[in-house]
Amino acid sequence: PRVCVVGSGPAGFYTAQHILKHHGGALVDIYEKLPVPFGLVRFGVAPDHPEVKNVINTFTQTARSERCAYYGNVTVGRDVTVPELQQAYHAVVLSYGAEDNRVLGIPGENLPGVYSARAFVGWYNGLPENRDLKPDLSCETALILGHGNVALDIARILLSPLQLLRKTDITDSSLAALACSKVKRVWLVGRRGPLQVAFTIKELREMINLPGARAVLDTADFTGLENAVKDAPRPRKRLTELMIKTALEKPVEVQAGAAAPRAWGLKFQRSPQEVLPCADGRRARGIRMALTRLEGSGDSAKAIPTGDVEELECGLVLSSIGYRSLPLDPAVPFDSQHGVIPNSSGRVEGVPGLYCSGWVKRGPTGVIITTMNDSFDTAQSVLEDLQGGVLDISPSREGFGVVESILRSRGVRPVSFSDWEKIDAAEVARGKAAGKPREKIVDPAEMLRIIGH
Repeated sequence: PRVCVVGSGPAGFYTAQHILKHHGGALVDIYEKLPVPFGLVRFGVAPDHPEVKNVINTFTQTARSERCAYYGNVTVGRDVTVPELQQAYHAVVLSYGAEDNRVLGIPGENLPGVYSARAFVGWYNGLPENRDLKPDLSCETALILGHGNVALDIARILLSPLQLLRKTDITDSSLAALACSKVKRVWLVGRRGPLQVAFTIKELREMINLPGARAVLDTADFTGLENAVKDAPRPRKRLTELMIKTALEKPVEVQAGAAAPRAWGLKFQRSPQEVLPCADGRRARGIRMALTRLEGSGDSAKAIPTGDVEELECGLVLSSIGYRSLPLDPAVPFDSQHGVIPNSSGRVEGVPGLYCSGWVKRGPTGVIITTMNDSFDTAQSVLEDLQGGVLDISPSREGFGVVESILRSRGVRPVSFSDWEKIDAAEVARGKAAGKPREKIVDPAEMLRIIGH
């Protein structure tokens, strides 16, 4: 059987890995829009979390298997359609993730000084489409909307001592911009309360232990929560206890005459209403927020505006309220309300032979291990359908043979995995000179020059 996987992030690679491991004859081709593989492992995981990127070693082993091939620089839906892939393969798995972000839908959202977390993370991680972001870091106060791990990543990058970032694979240009940054206060704002935060304890602990930055938590926000959290699941309980402990700790007095250190804090039960412009209307100067009260409890609690509002001065607003998947091809059903492909255990509804895995299957939540389990689940559906004869493999399918001539006729030159390894070697060599694990190349044209395309 010939199987095609669209997307080379964790969802795509884990799906391919599972099929190759459990079916001795399957051939898997992975298609990727960018010349370079690994999706959010390369472009999402924070530069100061190199241990999380170790999964790249596993993915590389999969890509080097003689039954697996990688074709980068191919945009499915434009360079080749999903129906064309279905003609060339026995099964097609869509694992292309979430390439957009949710919008706030408030006035002032498009003012200079307001950025999506997705674009900001893409900027410091070298995602080609965000390389020219040039965020304005000339203000003292930044405000991040959202209480997830991405929000904490951004706060940490904004407040980290430069010497901690210099040794990471953060891009050269973003390191230079951060070196000139005037930001010294970061507020993380959420619509709901401390019991609803989505970040995890590891990320919170890193933030609390960040050198030169102190946590500003209001003890009033945590009144009575010890009791409320008594019967909560252990991770939630430990997370809440750490916030309470941090709120109660007396700040270490700054040595007399020393410059005030950087600070960060959590604000709860505030929902953004409007980004406020400067007098000349040219950029953001602050944000107006509705105060909220919670209806219900636990994860299902809803934030209801009380009618009171509050304004906060900030020249930088980062909206970290979630990623969003987009439809890929008119031939693929898509639920735009939930931003997912309708499916059952990864089998796309109403389209036999078409599957999905990862964020486009279940929505943009969870960590790499979540996506691994999810992708194994989809791969299992493919294997069951091969075994049960739901997927007919008697008609031979040409796989890349067919796709190659389609791409050639459209002037598209795919990038192979060994091409990627040349780009990889060039990045590692450039990084070595600067004492970094790599210096990412952010311009796709330069990537293609390196491999002689």
